[in-house]
Amino acid sequence: MLLVAEAKPPPPKRVGGFADYAVVSLHCLRIYLEKSYRDALDLLSEMPQILAEIGLEEGDLPHHSTLVKAFDRLEMKIWRVLLRLSTQLHDTADHAAMDATFFDRETASKHYCRRTNYRVQTLKTTALVDTKTQAVLDVHCTTEKRHDTQIGWQLARHNTGEIASLAADKGYDWQHLREKLREEGVRPLIKHREFRPVDCAHNARIDEPLYGQRALSETVFSTIKRTLGHAVRARAWYREFREIVLMCAVYNIKRAVKP
Repeated sequence: MLLVAEAKPPPPKRVGGFADYAVVSLHCLRIYLEKSYRDALDLLSEMPQILAEIGLEEGDLPHHSTLVKAFDRLEMKIWRVLLRLSTQLHDTADHAAMDATFFDRETASKHYCRRTNYRVQTLKTTALVDTKTQAVLDVHCTTEKRHDTQIGWQLARHNTGEIASLAADKGYDWQHLREKLREEGVRPLIKHREFRPVDCAHNARIDEPLYGQRALSETVFSTIKRTLGHAVRARAWYREFREIVLMCAVYNIKRAVKP
């Protein structure tokens, strides 16, 4: 699982630091190995063939603090571009599913929690998943208490040009969301919460085979947590968001190269 910028990449070490493509590749490998910065670099130092693919040698490996600073420097838009490129490795269809899960924030000491007001112990993650390939199309992260319907529209509106239908459970039951999706040419497959007979009638007309594929989003989350970890290692919320996006990109790449 390697990320090489070009067939013949420029020297990875430049004046003032390492080339961005080399740093991004090392971060992807860190997530893939499910190790800390120090442990990942120690393991990679014993993998000369992998380092050679990204133009590095054992002596060229950066200090772990360099990777930490690079993760702070590279903005979220860089990691989102990587996620988008990893999606293009798949032959996606036009039907998507949406669901949410929670990732643990790495357990911190009581002193650290008091000093930084670190109280939220979970990170809510909502993913838009292609049901044909089970690739993650887009992802949204938050530490706030926001309703699924609001997050659902924010995530869906950025991808309305790529999907024709969207399946989600009753947690996304909001008529305004359905109307907005239809305005964008997306068929909503979102079941109503059954308060009245008309709600049961609406649910009875839903395409069950397509709606049943909604469960694939849960399968994707389960796979990510089992293979890449159920917790984020970063401390700052914005680094945690980047780490989730990076995990989804690595998952897409792994799935694309899987024989």
